Amino acid sequence: MSDGWSQTNIAVVGLGYVGCVTAACLSGLGHEVTGVDRDQHKVESVLKGEAPFYEPGLEKLVRDNVAAGRLRASTSLEEALARAEIALICVGTPSEKSGNLGLDQLRRVIAEIAGLIKSRQTPLIVAIRSTVFPGTCQEIVMPVLGSQALVVSNPEFLREGTAVKDFMEPSLVVVGGEDPDAVRRAAAIYEPLKFPPSLVSLRTAEMIKYACNAFHAVKIAFANEIGALSTALNVNAREVMETVCQDVKLNASAAYLKPGFAFGGSCLPKDLRALVYRAGRLDLQLPMLETVLPSNDQHLARAIGKVLELPAKRLGVVGLAFKENTDDLRESPVVTLLEQLIGKGRDVKVFDPHIQLDAIYGSNRNFILQTIPHIGRLLCSSVEDLLGWSDQLVVVQKQAEPIRGQIAKSGLPVLDLVSA
Repeated sequence: MSDGWSQTNIAVVGLGYVGCVTAACLSGLGHEVTGVDRDQHKVESVLKGEAPFYEPGLEKLVRDNVAAGRLRASTSLEEALARAEIALICVGTPSEKSGNLGLDQLRRVIAEIAGLIKSRQTPLIVAIRSTVFPGTCQEIVMPVLGSQALVVSNPEFLREGTAVKDFMEPSLVVVGGEDPDAVRRAAAIYEPLKFPPSLVSLRTAEMIKYACNAFHAVKIAFANEIGALSTALNVNAREVMETVCQDVKLNASAAYLKPGFAFGGSCLPKDLRALVYRAGRLDLQLPMLETVLPSNDQHLARAIGKVLELPAKRLGVVGLAFKENTDDLRESPVVTLLEQLIGKGRDVKVFDPHIQLDAIYGSNRNFILQTIPHIGRLLCSSVEDLLGWSDQLVVVQKQAEPIRGQIAKSGLPVLDLVSA
């Protein structure tokens, strides 16, 4: 532990799967923890040094820390909050029939806390550990608690079957909030783990949990669909995916996982179409892979809509190829963007440092001339020409530092579709 670490008195509200693991692990780190639940069976189990459900390693943690006096349990929220500096809210948020989150348990607990902290001398830090949609803390929790509480979001990333290990050896610790001191104090309870926390905004913290779970689901669905197609083609599916995962530079990595502009080029659209076509010939439905190209089209449509809403008369587009550092125009989403702008009567010019029309040949040249026959009139030979002509810039491609610097110095308004 660092010299700045100190034991904290913590109330964990809800002794379900997340709450009980959280309470046991935090007490194992040296904190004074009181778990609270309306379910008498869960409370009595903890008081007897027993886990209320099976999870590897949990029973020993509960038993050892109850014996050491660091872990308590109660049905009384008032009792738990009387000494707590931080309250971690771990109540369930089950699905409703509509698919929306059920927040009844959260609303009940927050209302009860609000009634119990009115006379506190110092604000209680309330950390929402339950999975909630972005905006829940600001719109539902904070208005009820008022100034007597400092609200942060502290999502959990625990997997059933490995939850204790996931807590003690985290891959991610996230705390978000509007009060920097509250965020730091909430993050400090994890300091004994020696893992750097991600301190983010309140709504970002709430969204991160959804992004992680959605990504896990996408990975499983992707592997299963590739596996199904591989099997139908008499290919060893496990060998395919094990080899794919060996590439930690592009595949199992952060590559391509940044929001930006639509994809294009001569490979991704073509190969996705071919996979979907071949699956169809085999009477095999691959819903996830089938929707990738439509999803990309929708993303491009949203970007085009943003550009069409711009009030500027002369739009300067920075980038033309499907990505930076290439002159490949085939299936470039920028070409579709230009078609739409021209069709709507917008005045447009384009600059791409790697596009010289006279130097383009073959299928690349045929594609652009067939799509935008008058492309030559739209191209600027230098970024200076584009900046001097434009009222507004639309950046659709990552640019090298010199060009980024010139854009910044120009003072022109910029719609950046790459990092949006």
